[in-house]
Amino acid sequence: MNYKKMLRALHLAGTVWFMLCLVYLLALALRQAGFNWWLIFSLSGHLALLVMLLVSVYLFSIFRGAENIATLQTEHPLTSSVYYTFFYVLAPLLGGIVGLLGMIGETRINEILVGTALGTLGTTFLTWVVVDCIIGSLEMLTPDARQYRSARLADLKLKKQQREEQRKQMLADTEKQEQKNNKLWQEALTSQAARLAELLEGRTDVKNARQEAIKLGVEAWRMGGLVCMKKLHNMASEAFGRRYIGQQYVDYISVWWDGLGSWRNQPFVSG
Repeated sequence: MNYKKMLRALHLAGTVWFMLCLVYLLALALRQAGFNWWLIFSLSGHLALLVMLLVSVYLFSIFRGAENIATLQTEHPLTSSVYYTFFYVLAPLLGGIVGLLGMIGETRINEILVGTALGTLGTTFLTWVVVDCIIGSLEMLTPDARQYRSARLADLKLKKQQREEQRKQMLADTEKQEQKNNKLWQEALTSQAARLAELLEGRTDVKNARQEAIKLGVEAWRMGGLVCMKKLHNMASEAFGRRYIGQQYVDYISVWWDGLGSWRNQPFVSG
């Protein structure tokens, strides 16, 4: 078993032991307060899912943090060391041993269990919440750690700025390409838009009009996909309005093109 697998196994064992001690003390406190066992089990049943979720999130964060220990050795030379890491994950188990040793001479099982559980909780809280935070804060005050942290934050800021610049450049390139496409399509689709306007006027046989409209839609799809089809659709609507002023029409184009490429029979906003 390598270092990482051993660390995870020990941390899992320590966390499970910690939760067992916590549940035991909670059940004992409720029992002493006069609650019946059926109510205690009912409460624990409702809280089991939440406890498992919190433990899973906690273990995930610890294991992910263990993967990045090597990158923080300069900033946290002590808390990222192998010895400290093992001490950290073994804190619940060590606390249980300390609590058990503290109950030497006691013959009552309940008192021994309570002492062991309290030793676990006390040692775990002291290690994970107090000692770890204090040591971590002191490590960050050393010159090397401060310099490393400043360099790391500067690097993160630079990478964020680079990603933002790349995003802006991509948006600018996309907008530029769209403007270029609109200009090309405006020139290339003028005659097709005029023909579609004539088909909308209704003097052509419906079957032939549909076939011709589909042909024009396929050409637009091949030229630029759905965006180009929308462009042609809007141009045809505008051409109809200019050519047949005041005349109403039914948007047969959307019906004729339904299922063509990714076109669907729905209203589109003119662009």
